[in-house]
Amino acid sequence: MAKEFKKSYRFASRTALFITLFLTLFLGVFLFFFFEFNYLLLLVFAIICFLLSFVITQYRVQNFIYKRVKKIYDDLTLLESKSFVKQQITTDMATLTEEIDKYARDKKLEIETLKVREQYRKEFMGNVSHELKTPLFTVQGYIETLLDGAMDNEKINRKYLERANKGVERLTYIIKDLDMITKLETGDLSLNVEEFDIVALVKNVFELLEIKASKKKITLTFDTDYEKPIVVRGDRERIEQVLTNLVVNSIKYGEDKGTTEVSIENLIKSKVIVRVTDNGEGIAQEHLPRLFERFYRVDKSGSRKVGGSGLGLAIVKHIIEAHDEKLYVESEVNVGSEFSFTLEKAK
Repeated sequence: MAKEFKKSYRFASRTALFITLFLTLFLGVFLFFFFEFNYLLLLVFAIICFLLSFVITQYRVQNFIYKRVKKIYDDLTLLESKSFVKQQITTDMATLTEEIDKYARDKKLEIETLKVREQYRKEFMGNVSHELKTPLFTVQGYIETLLDGAMDNEKINRKYLERANKGVERLTYIIKDLDMITKLETGDLSLNVEEFDIVALVKNVFELLEIKASKKKITLTFDTDYEKPIVVRGDRERIEQVLTNLVVNSIKYGEDKGTTEVSIENLIKSKVIVRVTDNGEGIAQEHLPRLFERFYRVDKSGSRKVGGSGLGLAIVKHIIEAHDEKLYVESEVNVGSEFSFTLEKAK
């Protein structure tokens, strides 16, 4: 407490002392030459002078600083002026210093975040442009060829129309996925939570993708025989989409004659974890943190070896987060990848 008092009133005390010494000396000289010298009078005068000087100086300095500090608070409108107390000038100066430091740190962090977001935005716009222009140019090319005379040839016009239709389908697929992600992000897409057998759901996904996997001679399998159902809670349709996207990715980037394996394990008493593992080409570690961004491409070359909207993993991320569950990925180049997510077990 003594230290705080000394800090608060050091300037006023010293100033009052200097004024008191000067005026007392002046009065002493005046009394000595013109009147009778009186020690008691000088002592009383010195005490009164010191007290008055101290009070006046402290009051004036406090108001002087307060007005300028208040102006800083007014200029920096993001600072909380309600924490600024007129009666405690030292505390207010400390508060101001802390808040300005915090303000500067927050602004620096905000600028760095904006720079990162701007870089992501540029990459995102470039990827969107790439994904959309490829099918658009394809459709445009086939239509222009038909208009230039190819439509008179029945065999050619049908083939070109079918290819143009595939380009339109890809555009529709991309727009549909973008729309779904937007709804998931804004919370407009509600989940239909129910209890279902995750083992049966995985089997259904395997059946739907059996033909696609057979083209690369990839085996779709469980890690073990699941004789009993494993009942979980979630949106069955959305979780099926998650599994479909993950298995499709494992087929796309899997090795010919490889394996895509799904396992379902107890994580904790109320959770299970579903793992989708392949022995494909794998993903380098530097790509993993951004793997679930929309249109983020591991392959930075101008062309894709495989098709797709480029939104599959982003959709997986948003669906799992909408369930308040966790999504994980582990991968090693030339070894394979494992994507896993948690689900709540039915009670």
